[in-house]
Amino acid sequence: MKPRILIVDHEPYALKVLAALLRREGYDVLESISVDGAISILEGANVDTVVTDIRMPGKEGQGLFEFILKKEPDLPVIFLTAHGNADIAVDAVSNWVFHHIVKPPDYSRLKGVLARAVEQRKLKREIERLKQKLAVHSQHRISGGSAGIQKIQKIINSVRDSASNVLVNGETGTGKELVARALHFGSIRGKNPFVAVNCAAIPGPLLESELFGYEKGAFTGAGERRAGRFEEACAGTMLLDEISELGMAVQSKLLRVLQEREIERIGSNKKIKINFRLVCASSKELLKEVRDGRFREDLYYRINEVEISVPPLRERKEDLPLLAAEFLNELNAKEGKIVRIAADAMECLQRYEWPGNVRQLKNAVEWAFVLAGGGVIMAEHLPREVAGGNAMESGMEGDKNSPLMLTLKELENAAVKKALMRCDGNKSKAARLLGISRKSFYKRLESV
Repeated sequence: MKPRILIVDHEPYALKVLAALLRREGYDVLESISVDGAISILEGANVDTVVTDIRMPGKEGQGLFEFILKKEPDLPVIFLTAHGNADIAVDAVSNWVFHHIVKPPDYSRLKGVLARAVEQRKLKREIERLKQKLAVHSQHRISGGSAGIQKIQKIINSVRDSASNVLVNGETGTGKELVARALHFGSIRGKNPFVAVNCAAIPGPLLESELFGYEKGAFTGAGERRAGRFEEACAGTMLLDEISELGMAVQSKLLRVLQEREIERIGSNKKIKINFRLVCASSKELLKEVRDGRFREDLYYRINEVEISVPPLRERKEDLPLLAAEFLNELNAKEGKIVRIAADAMECLQRYEWPGNVRQLKNAVEWAFVLAGGGVIMAEHLPREVAGGNAMESGMEGDKNSPLMLTLKELENAAVKKALMRCDGNKSKAARLLGISRKSFYKRLESV
């Protein structure tokens, strides 16, 4: 469709001349000789850019700006003024106005400014479309059309509302927690808590108190009563990730919880009834752990009433383009950009075996997004191991005169950008992620 421009000018002749000029340039032009008329048009039509005089009979042009600011603040506005107070007018509407041009306008300049305004409007609409698309596709949706993913989705649909305990197997980075979330949020428990505990991330002595909670004074440092994660998951779903890392003592207590559906806080004899759906995840083969005496056999069969195996990414390469596109869409929506993946980069992604699975793919897309800066992700922007030695960071090795060689400053800038992106723009968190002080981070940020 043709870009639609609204022209507002109280001088009929100037209005007709500019409208005719823009129509010849291929624009769909709407006209108004008053602010009231312009507001009426904007209330009933979608417009890509407004070109308006700042001085108008009745309501001043600034009244039109105020209306647009309330109704559609992203709409680009170019204002024309025959008076010598353009700077005052700009101050009056802050930096919100896209551009201002003194009348009579230089039509060549006006056409250039208008083209940029329309392109900006187009990009913002595309970004909004991406955001809406991401909102429609739940963050708990499992992406892919491969046989392995279809099988997982079928199992989830069959058991999502049951009370059966589920064991999710798969290599590190395959998306086991996403399967657990899809199971929970697609079920009748979806409005209730989803509580995830990584058993490998909490030291053994602390894990029991984390799961069961404790009473005040139960041990040194227990200054107040605390409910455990089992209680927090009431009426919802409990995910025990990397369950193979549970010590034998906690395994025995977990088995009793599943049998009796009740717990006791540490330091208390009071029994507390609990009701949750248990999902466990493991990157280790639990049957081997049972054979080796590191995992209770009776607990294994209790948690494995339904089993879901998540295939590694190398076994479902047909899902890779969709996954890469979804990660890129998330970054585009977050950063307000429109970045694409070139064919040579996609070929590199599909050739690689992905030992780190989907998590590694996501990191690779984030890295390439930062190095590309905008526009198109090429093969050279990918991490070296993914690009097969053609990545930009490979400039650290080989011929010192290589055109792909990155300076230390360029690598540093890329690291700063990536840290900011990962921390949602929080500079303090980004500094901690990089292991430097806030002062050092701000100093490096100045040169990015």
